[in-house]
Amino acid sequence: MPTSFDRLGTFGRFAVVSVAAASLAGCGINSVPTAEEQAKAKWADVQAAFQERANLVPNLAAVAKGAAEQERGILTDVMEARAKATSIQLSPDDITDPAKMKAFQEAQNQLSGSLGGFGRLLANVEAYPELKSITNYQMLQSQLEGQENRIRITIRDYNEAVRAYNTTIRTFPDAIGAKVIYGAKPMVPYQATTPGAEVAPSLEGKL
Repeated sequence: MPTSFDRLGTFGRFAVVSVAAASLAGCGINSVPTAEEQAKAKWADVQAAFQERANLVPNLAAVAKGAAEQERGILTDVMEARAKATSIQLSPDDITDPAKMKAFQEAQNQLSGSLGGFGRLLANVEAYPELKSITNYQMLQSQLEGQENRIRITIRDYNEAVRAYNTTIRTFPDAIGAKVIYGAKPMVPYQATTPGAEVAPSLEGKL
């Protein structure tokens, strides 16, 4: 015996399927995973930027070996902070864990602080004539500054993707699919060490 669905005909069945698909889509079936994957991709960019900064540190340390002996402690601090920062890696699934995100941030902040002292040491080139003869010195300093800028940009983009994801999973009707189907958890934004530090400086008017 034909069912009610069979008697609808081709057009009717298509209409029912379309309405059902639209209803599911409206419940976060597509929007939740899309927003999640976008945030995870932006987190990968953040980690890559931090790793590239870490890769510059040994080169900078080698350049600074001409510094005064009593200031070698600064280099030691930088290398120890680098080792800790590179030892903590967060997978995309970890960015919903505030404790793991905090540990990652603290390690990176420690390296940032060490690099600040390192930069002040190297900036005083007059005190270290040996540095003047190293042609790579200024290039490495420029690379580090550029990398810090990239880090700020990737953090800004990641935080925006997290904001969009967290809004999606809390907003009706997407929240239905987020809770019932995906069991979605809020992601943790990256907290800048100082207000506004996640925003890259504008070069407009300075070139």
